[in-house]
Amino acid sequence: MTADPLAASDRPRVFGAAYSVYVRIVRLALAEKGVEHELVPVDVFAAEGVPPGYLDRQPFGRIPAFEHGDFTLYETAAIVRYIDEAFDGPPLQPVDLRQRARCNQILSIADAYAYRSLVWGIYVERVERPAEGRAADEARIAAALPCARTCLAAMSDLMGGNVWLAGATLSLADLYLAAMVDYFVQAPEGRAMLAEYGRLAAWWSRMAARPSMAATRPD
Repeated sequence: MTADPLAASDRPRVFGAAYSVYVRIVRLALAEKGVEHELVPVDVFAAEGVPPGYLDRQPFGRIPAFEHGDFTLYETAAIVRYIDEAFDGPPLQPVDLRQRARCNQILSIADAYAYRSLVWGIYVERVERPAEGRAADEARIAAALPCARTCLAAMSDLMGGNVWLAGATLSLADLYLAAMVDYFVQAPEGRAMLAEYGRLAAWWSRMAARPSMAATRPD
């Protein structure tokens, strides 16, 4: 389904920070659809707290929030599905019923399990904290590794022999996991673990080379 031409011509705005996994997922969806957008900086972790007025867009104080003309939206899964259906460009949700269900299953796994272990449990502790002059919490890393392995094993099994995670064409499932894996593989534990799953490692090579990944990479 495509929105009316006037609405689709409005340049969407994404509110959030470029470093955010979920902001990047939204920006990846826009890039894959070929839609130009404006990134409006919002730092919910600023010392002074959530910027004044932002809670009017997102009452829970999370990022991203989204605006397209007079339509506003929050929650990443809702935003990317809207983007897929509101704009022309390659579809990001499989048409086949079972492949679409698989895509949604992978989104749920990424949200519920992968994000916390791959990004916060491993990347933040192993890479970000030392870069800020703080010691990594080895106990947190050790606790996150089993869940990370379960996530990679599950994704590999669900992918099967497909080129992309949910079928023969790229979908929202790939964008969700890619934004997380891009941080995960910056940690040596992440690189080593991904290499153990040949299908996923090959998928990551294809995904990392896409122009959308370069266009949305945080500074």
